[in-house]
Amino acid sequence: MNKKILITGGAGFLGSHLCRRLLKENNEVICLDNFFTGVKENIIDLLPNPYFELIRHDVQEPILLEVDEIYNLACPASPPYYQFDPVATTRTSVLGAINMLEIAKKCKAKILQASTSEVYGDPEVHPQPESYRGNVSTTGIRACYDEGKRCAETLFFDYQRQYNVKIKIARIFNTYGPYMNQNDGRVVSNFIVQALKNKDITIYGNGKQTRSFQYVDDLMDGIIKLMNSSDNFTGPVNIGNPSEFTMIELAQKIIELTNSKSNLVFKPLPLDDPMQRQPVIDLAKKELNWEPHVKLEDGLKKTIEYFIKVIND
Repeated sequence: MNKKILITGGAGFLGSHLCRRLLKENNEVICLDNFFTGVKENIIDLLPNPYFELIRHDVQEPILLEVDEIYNLACPASPPYYQFDPVATTRTSVLGAINMLEIAKKCKAKILQASTSEVYGDPEVHPQPESYRGNVSTTGIRACYDEGKRCAETLFFDYQRQYNVKIKIARIFNTYGPYMNQNDGRVVSNFIVQALKNKDITIYGNGKQTRSFQYVDDLMDGIIKLMNSSDNFTGPVNIGNPSEFTMIELAQKIIELTNSKSNLVFKPLPLDDPMQRQPVIDLAKKELNWEPHVKLEDGLKKTIEYFIKVIND
């Protein structure tokens, strides 16, 4: 086998894709998840694999494991879930980072933090380069996630400076694809499920706010390249698709691809919801030789196929 790799949040949307990719690359994979948002169905086909191990555990609590690499993905990532228990969300980001960094320190393992574009908040700089320090409310309803992830980045760099831990930090922008939870409240899954059921598509605000959507396969390429990059390159590095779309454009594209009879309905914008989100990916191109390749329409078609199966089961 190649390496023994720990993936926290391994039964979640991103984690389950990463488990598959790393197993295909002949690694031994330990999937750690407390199943707050992850689901066993995402990884059930992997359970017979002798090189795959599933551990039910909450990263807020310490654990002792011997591994070569750690991908720290554990944290609820959609607003309805992370706002359901905001204290646990902050604890997951902060204590989870400490507990995983402690494993990395003891094992001399390399560790990658799945950070987020949310560290930029509601940006006053557009598009967002890694040098932008963000515009984040410390007191708003999104702060448990935004500030938790910002603090995790701080801890990663402090562990590097104080203990020489080998760190990598990926700032992940909006990602979509199969294995998303149909009820997780993220815009792509919301719109697709509503369209497939011919229900009204709910748009918050005037629909002119923008996001950049990357297909999950592109993200996997990016974070694996980051983990395998030179030890001198830590990031933070933006991993996202710079193609920008308004919420109305996204909804209309999904209606077209699903042949839906859905109408658009508009509701008030939630507090602190950012108006713009678009990555500058020059650093990823230069240091990782990475850029996204999957066009929005192609990725949406694959995601729609997945949700048709989920809804019909």
